[in-house]
Amino acid sequence: MLDIEGLTRHYGTETAVDGLSTRLARGELTVLIGRSGAGKTTLLRCLNGLEQPDTGTINVDDAPLAATDAALVFQAGALVDGKSAVENVLDGALSREPAWRELIGWHSPDEKRVAIERLHDVGLAGYADRPVEALSGGQQQRVGIARALQQQPDVLLADEPVASLDPETGRSVLAVLARAVSEHDLFGLVSLHQPELADTVAGHYLGMADGRLVLDRPAAEVDSDDIEGVYANG
Repeated sequence: MLDIEGLTRHYGTETAVDGLSTRLARGELTVLIGRSGAGKTTLLRCLNGLEQPDTGTINVDDAPLAATDAALVFQAGALVDGKSAVENVLDGALSREPAWRELIGWHSPDEKRVAIERLHDVGLAGYADRPVEALSGGQQQRVGIARALQQQPDVLLADEPVASLDPETGRSVLAVLARAVSEHDLFGLVSLHQPELADTVAGHYLGMADGRLVLDRPAAEVDSDDIEGVYANG
């Protein structure tokens, strides 16, 4: 299990995350919802090591979560134009390779093979050499998921990954994300402003308001009133 206990993060006098405790299960996509400013992004950043909580613990299987054990899929993809899809995926392995390899653009054959497999995982077989700027928004987000998988994480996070996509494309990207979490037996947490897009792939829901959890329940036990209640808070 991924255990979060008493997590708190302050910014000056403001409390972004307020004593949050929950547990996530492997192989299950948890959907994180709430109004803007509820603390969702701060929670993700604490899990990814981009922010340090003021108090609280984050453990995976009873051991502290290391920053290298979590990978984040960004809202806008954060891909590098001028690089191909597979080159962007290979960037996910930078923490495991010497810096000089990136400087000269050289990667080991094994890393290249795995990167191509990750593109297959997200439904982009045959797209390895495509420039990312030539891909659609949905395809770019799939490359972002593949790059995150290339990091070999234990925890896969996504911060509003479908915010700029149309509903049909958004659903397909979330389905790819959920499949990756299941097939690689990861802990998956995705924040969304459009929770209805995840109704067929969510395994669990977390709802935040004013930095606190106001919903923590398996998806099978959540209905539209529960979802609306999260947004009524705060």
